[in-house]
Formats: sequence, structure tokens, C-alpha cells
Amino acid sequence: MIMSDANITITATTAARRRLGGRWIDDWQPEDGKFWNTIGRAVARRNLIYSVFSEHIGFSIWSIWSVLVLFLGKDYGFDPAEKFLLTAAPTLVGALLRLPYTFAVGKFGGRNWTIVAALLLLVPSIMIAIVLQPGVSSARC
Repeated sequence: MIMSDANITITATTAARRRLGGRWIDDWQPEDGKFWNTIGRAVARRNLIYSVFSEHIGFSIWSIWSVLVLFLGKDYGFDPAEKFLLTAAPTLVGALLRLPYTFAVGKFGGRNWTIVAALLLLVPSIMIAIVLQPGVSSARC
């Protein structure tokens, strides 16, 4: 595929290399035995490992947050309605961000965006691990 505009000719391969270091999959032929044995298997394995790790982080944080909110003691000052809101907020944010998330995959690449999204989930998790001390009196914090 060749794109031409105002005497500038760029092949798809050259354009792909310019995008985020050229780690994009422009040619994928997993049914071709030679392709699979030389390139495809390694790429598929790497993508699978990143995907499983990222999904594990996402679901773990989602699960842990729900349980963590329930164990916030009275010292933190949350009534049951506020705890419910804290538990529902990640689901609501995830649902609202689904649309821009879909477009980000096309712009940054599926593997790259999956890794970035998973790492972004670690930010609030690390902050909670540092700030929150469930079961500990807030007067001592």
C-alpha cells in the first residue's frame, strides 16, 4: 500500500515504523506455517502474556476495591450509602471510559494500550496501599 500526497510517497511499512517504534503488527498470517514458525508464534505469545497480566491486574483491583471498601471502619467516617458509592464508582468510570478506550486501541495499538491501561490501574492501588490502613484508627494515622 502506498500513500501519496504532494509528491511525498510513504509506504505502509515506513509509516508503521514511525508509529511508536515500529512495533505494530501490519502483516498477520497465523494460518501460514512458515510465518507462524518464524514470527507469529513469538508475537502471539508475547501478546498473550501481556494481555493475561493486564487483565489479571484489572480484575484483581476491581475485586480488591470492593472488599476493601467494606472493611473501612467507622474511623474513616463512611456511612453505608457512601461505601456503596465508593464500590460502584469504578464500575461507572469503567463503563463511561469504554468508548474512548475503544478509540485508544486504534491509535496506540492494542498491546501498548492494554499495558498502559493496566499500569494506570496500579496508580490508585499504590496510593490506597500507602494512605489507607483498614482497621486502624484514623486518629493514629
